[in-house]
Amino acid sequence: MTSRRLAIGFFLVLHALWSASIAYAADPISDFGKEAVEVNGTRSGQVEIKFPNIEGVADVYVYSYTPACVSDTDTPEQNSCAAVNSRCRAEPGGKMVVWERQDTRKQGAPWERLEQACLYPGKPPERPGDVVIAVTEKQLRELPIKASTVGSQPGRHTLKGAETNIYAEPSDQSFSITIVGKKVDIRVKPSEYHWSYGDGTSLVTAVAGGPVPEARWGEKTVTSHVYRATGDMNVGLTTVFTGEFSVDGGPFQPIAGNAPVPSAPKMLSVWRSEVKLYADDCTANPAGEGCR
Repeated sequence: MTSRRLAIGFFLVLHALWSASIAYAADPISDFGKEAVEVNGTRSGQVEIKFPNIEGVADVYVYSYTPACVSDTDTPEQNSCAAVNSRCRAEPGGKMVVWERQDTRKQGAPWERLEQACLYPGKPPERPGDVVIAVTEKQLRELPIKASTVGSQPGRHTLKGAETNIYAEPSDQSFSITIVGKKVDIRVKPSEYHWSYGDGTSLVTAVAGGPVPEARWGEKTVTSHVYRATGDMNVGLTTVFTGEFSVDGGPFQPIAGNAPVPSAPKMLSVWRSEVKLYADDCTANPAGEGCR
């Protein structure tokens, strides 16, 4: 008879604790800074939330929390819960909770248990656990990437109808930034060159081109151009850079997107050439037509 009473009593206490836990978890999250998170509903008494986006942090997790300990009865368990919550004494009203998260990239992924943490009324919760760093195109384009310089042969003066060798001089570049306290190394390199030759024509190349020996001036190259009119031409170039990043010395990963970087325009003067035939012998008549 005594053992039966003990069993019934244990069931009643356990049922009371479980009911109290569900009631507490369903409390409005506004008590803990609702303005800083997105409430997605509840899961078995747990509040599911999403944290605000941070540039460079991939939004791949949904988070939830439950109280670390709950008891609304005047029992030793209540005193134990009070002791747990007393660890949250940085501000009044603090409560200890247990965080979990689910990876939204994997369908049906299990919930992963994280650490315990304190929540305080009116104070937005801090994101628990580690984060997935993913440098964005916006961050790539904000880097101080040095533009390519524009070179030309035979120089800033060229001839109408001749191949003018125009080329880019880019450089691979490296940068370091910090995202949520983590060091992120970024490497960028050119991937495309968008040319504007100043006469209304344009070209996109995958190579920068380059200088050729003087003996080959006037030959066609991948990036050369033939001007059909004389005048001053502003040659424009935009180099498109792509990048990759490494977090805390880890492997490099590609950055989605690119960064177009315009160069300072280069002025070319296009001249015409004239050929005339003369009959004078300049040796016999140095002052003859065409000899001076």
